[in-house]
Amino acid sequence: RMVAAVLAGLSLLSLLTCGYLAWGGRRGGAEEPGNMLGEEPAAGAPRSQPHIIFILADDQGFRDVGYHGSEIRTPTLDKLAAEGVKLENYYVQPMCTPSRSQLITGKYQIHTGLQHSIIRPTQPNCLPLDNVTLPQKLKEVGYSTHMVGKWHLGFYRRECMPTQRGFDSFFGSLLGSGDYYTHFKCDSPGICGYDLYENDNAAWDHDNGIYSTQMYTQKVQQILASHNPRKPIFLYIAYQAVHSPLQAPGRYFEHYRSINNINRRRYAAMLACLDEAINNVTLALRKYGYYENSIIIYSSDNGGQPMAGGSNWPLRGSKGTYWEGGIRAVGFVHSPLLKNKGSVCKELVHITDWFPTLITLAEGQIDEDTQLDGYDVWETISEGRRSPRVDILHNIDPIYTKAKNGSWAAGYGIWNTAIQSAIRVNHWKLLTGNPGYSDWVPPQAFSNAGPNRWHNERVSWSAGKTVWLFNITADPYERVDLSARHPEVVKQLLRRLSQFNKTAVPVRYPPKDPRSNPKLNGGVWGPWFKEDEKKKKSDKSKGANKQKKSKNRKKAN
Repeated sequence: RMVAAVLAGLSLLSLLTCGYLAWGGRRGGAEEPGNMLGEEPAAGAPRSQPHIIFILADDQGFRDVGYHGSEIRTPTLDKLAAEGVKLENYYVQPMCTPSRSQLITGKYQIHTGLQHSIIRPTQPNCLPLDNVTLPQKLKEVGYSTHMVGKWHLGFYRRECMPTQRGFDSFFGSLLGSGDYYTHFKCDSPGICGYDLYENDNAAWDHDNGIYSTQMYTQKVQQILASHNPRKPIFLYIAYQAVHSPLQAPGRYFEHYRSINNINRRRYAAMLACLDEAINNVTLALRKYGYYENSIIIYSSDNGGQPMAGGSNWPLRGSKGTYWEGGIRAVGFVHSPLLKNKGSVCKELVHITDWFPTLITLAEGQIDEDTQLDGYDVWETISEGRRSPRVDILHNIDPIYTKAKNGSWAAGYGIWNTAIQSAIRVNHWKLLTGNPGYSDWVPPQAFSNAGPNRWHNERVSWSAGKTVWLFNITADPYERVDLSARHPEVVKQLLRRLSQFNKTAVPVRYPPKDPRSNPKLNGGVWGPWFKEDEKKKKSDKSKGANKQKKSKNRKKAN
């Protein structure tokens, strides 16, 4: 008991030293703006619809949280997760756009046409407009919907913007990355522009050199201060951190001077700042009267990138791959409404599941003709019940670089193994084609000043290999390929892939449009496709066709 008391004292001291206050306090002495609704709603006030706060981190590695053994301190995330439900069999997609599209639609990439790569800034592409979004469904049942942070679901038309896809307000960036202070982004030499928006306009007035993690948190505090906590709110906070470029305010480096690898050191400082930001969001939820009726969901959008400081150890692979290190994510739910607080959920959960889960919690309705790939997993998370999900289509990408030795023969005549694909069914996971960077990157890989791959573990595959099978439950680190030992299981999973592929829509991945250049748009990245121009052209062509037809009729007469 004495040891426990000493450890508890040291823990409290370290928290205070790092600048983290108890949940009831606040950072600094100045009052925050807005109302002072610290009290909970009066008895009889409508409370059935919970406030939903979804926090999406960017490129956070599986190991990069304190409770997964990281050397990076994350006391806020550790506390929220410990008091909530940790999701330890939770999957996302390997890159930014795919995860965000699946979160907001509840559909796999093959059902939105976004199954290849990400949406590039210069592409005339966005999340298809015929897809109903999560904020649209929540608005139907009375929610106020706000987005702060990174969009990355396309913007070439005004109809693609967040405010046109269900959000009452938007403050953040449209692209996948950019400078944390200046908010400028160059897609290629000479193709550069400003990328900070408030609703549908460039937010030049907010360009005060504030680090984006802190700026977004301030905006969240303002939204919470001005909203009535008796009315339900959906707050989607998509932080830019810890995506490259690796930038952080100087004071967050204080505890990480001993990390020699400069990328890992910068990454650690960025994550420390993000952890503090989430602490401040939680304080605001308590201060303004939201917390007791709130559900806080935390998730990374994909695995970490070791070359940019992220660690997925002991998982294999990295961001951009279908190995576990690319798709198995840090995730948890924190809420006073949970029944089994302080527990670990090892049931299968996927990012598409949030769409039906949150709509159901909000007392919304999902149309019968809506073909979703997600499941309502609230009882799985809150009560520890079995997950309704038994499989995950990680993806089928028909235009990714084909594996040279892939063939229909290698896929038993069921599937062309040259195609990049990955699927999970119960305990089994199958990969085909080119799954991507496959090293295990242990912590000692970050011990030197620069990136060091000599510490990485690699496997030399036999020539021509394009199929892998793993029992993920028994072998979560993907060290033992069982494809040769269990050909019948391989065939079953290939058939399931084939079934999924029959439901796929064509890939949307158009070539770049020169009209997207910010120089043509006042130096700002933003919508460039004008629907009116297209209509005028079509109207002119229709008019010309009518004139030709009338002339032809006269000639015929």
